[in-house]
Amino acid sequence: MIYARSVILLLIVLFSWESFGVSSATAKSVILDPLQELPSQKKNHSDPSPEFDKELNSLIHILKKEGFDIKKLLEDPRFELYNNIADRFRKSAERKSHSLSSYKQVLGFKDKGEQIVYFLEDYQKQLDKAESQYNISRYVIAAIIGIESDFGNNVGTYNPFNAYVSMYVEKYRQQFAKAQIKELLEFVNRKNIDVYELKSSYAGAMAFAQFIPYSLNKWFVGDDIFDMNNNIMSVANYLRYFKQKTNNIETAVLRYNPSSMYKQAVMDLAQLAEKQHRN
Repeated sequence: MIYARSVILLLIVLFSWESFGVSSATAKSVILDPLQELPSQKKNHSDPSPEFDKELNSLIHILKKEGFDIKKLLEDPRFELYNNIADRFRKSAERKSHSLSSYKQVLGFKDKGEQIVYFLEDYQKQLDKAESQYNISRYVIAAIIGIESDFGNNVGTYNPFNAYVSMYVEKYRQQFAKAQIKELLEFVNRKNIDVYELKSSYAGAMAFAQFIPYSLNKWFVGDDIFDMNNNIMSVANYLRYFKQKTNNIETAVLRYNPSSMYKQAVMDLAQLAEKQHRN
């Protein structure tokens, strides 16, 4: 970690004489993972290889040219790189589950089937509003929030900036990571938020809805990303957008996560919730 800090400071000095402007970015559709990693599984990057220097150098240079100054963020003692972050994607629930039943077991589907009834009761008024305004089933909204963040109880243990920089340095989905860093910086600058105060999944997804930065900028409703009412409206807003494009709610759910098992788990949880809620 000491080596990493030295490299970062050296690179910052090399680019400190050039000015920065303002830019915007686009990114891919949301690809989320419901699983989070415990803090004890997070490690600082300690690989002193020339490749590490090269990729961090590249990121600073590219963002500088596109108008984003990350000097202070890299100097911040809260900055760290996560080892082998690509492995987390390769070991996601969708990739390691060979059947829908095993996938549901990993998700804790049975427990979520019990919890969703209370969620529907607690947020009935806001779900009424979302259903009316966006024409999206309350049960699908609740199912997504349940699977993504355990109804708001698990928003992740990572920091999104650190996660995306780690992805870039590790050369895993670099263009996606770069785009999300830009979107994230735009978001925190607009909202006047300290980026290091944010928590995310290893994929950089945030809030109870688990939106990546691009989706926060495009579909999030409201200011506070940790307000459940805002998250309910945001999930509905996102699903409405893609339902209008596809004319199918299941296809819209697939845009939330392109896994067929994820889509089926959401729809099954929604159907279970509706059945229990009406009894």
